[in-house]
Amino acid sequence: MDIVLKAERITKYYRAWAGVFRRGSSIVKAVDGVDLALERGKTLGLVGESGCGKSTLARVLMRLEEPTSGRIYIDGEDFLAFRGKALRRERRKIQMIFQDPYSSLNPRLTVGSTIAEGIKIHKIAKGKEVRERVMALLAKVGLPPSAENKFPHEFSGGQRQRIGIARALAVEPEIIIADEPVSALDVSVRAQIINLIKDIQEETGVSMIFIAHDLGVVKNVSDTLAVMYLGKIVELAETDAIFREPLHPYTKGLLASIPVADPDAPVVRAAIDGDVPSAAKVPPGCSFHPRCPEVMERCTKEPPRLVEIGSNRLVRCWLHNE
Repeated sequence: MDIVLKAERITKYYRAWAGVFRRGSSIVKAVDGVDLALERGKTLGLVGESGCGKSTLARVLMRLEEPTSGRIYIDGEDFLAFRGKALRRERRKIQMIFQDPYSSLNPRLTVGSTIAEGIKIHKIAKGKEVRERVMALLAKVGLPPSAENKFPHEFSGGQRQRIGIARALAVEPEIIIADEPVSALDVSVRAQIINLIKDIQEETGVSMIFIAHDLGVVKNVSDTLAVMYLGKIVELAETDAIFREPLHPYTKGLLASIPVADPDAPVVRAAIDGDVPSAAKVPPGCSFHPRCPEVMERCTKEPPRLVEIGSNRLVRCWLHNE
């Protein structure tokens, strides 16, 4: 197995101060001991409700934020060891498609300048070759040549996300992290962007981490799937295996939450009761136990370990920890 990105025991803690006078504080465990391995040319889906730490993990893997502890390896090299110009060179290998396609684009730069910026910084091309690459990227993401001299505010949300995809592809990365790339878009254009991302991944062979809060979004995109809850991975397996037979109660709840495209289907109650607790006040034992329909007394006291069940399958649950 050729692993392009590996994360070991990644944590990201924040100190949250209470009140105007900051007299008390608590530790927010946004990411709490995550291990991930991304196979070259494959797509790893990362799912979970809002507040589970997915976007924080993405920013740490990109080194937009530094981890509190843990290691990150790209092509076997210690990504956290790079500094200054060396880090800039190494960052070419890993790019991001952001959740909000408008705030992630510089409103003062034309689309052509936005896409060309990375090409020039990393000296991938020069002179007229830069513009040739920009035009080719616009075509690849389905935008007309006239987009080159326009500004982000002149485009729709879906078109802006295409610009973000072109910018990420411009430096020919080995890895792309797509952080909920369709959640801010209209339903009518979500499928178009998902299909575009899937086509580009198949065409270029780029490795990808695709983050979403909806399991239905990643079903046809990812090869493997990691389910995250309150900063921890609670289940990881091949996507088909999880959809065929989810093991963790939280994964079962997420699957039950996928809308059914049938107007005659009966309306069911929320698949998972309650809301995600604060990462500053993680429940004792299994962090999911206050919402779990299969909770046992042991779950309220002892945190389960992430254990291997069968082949290439991991789950963090006392139902499978014996």
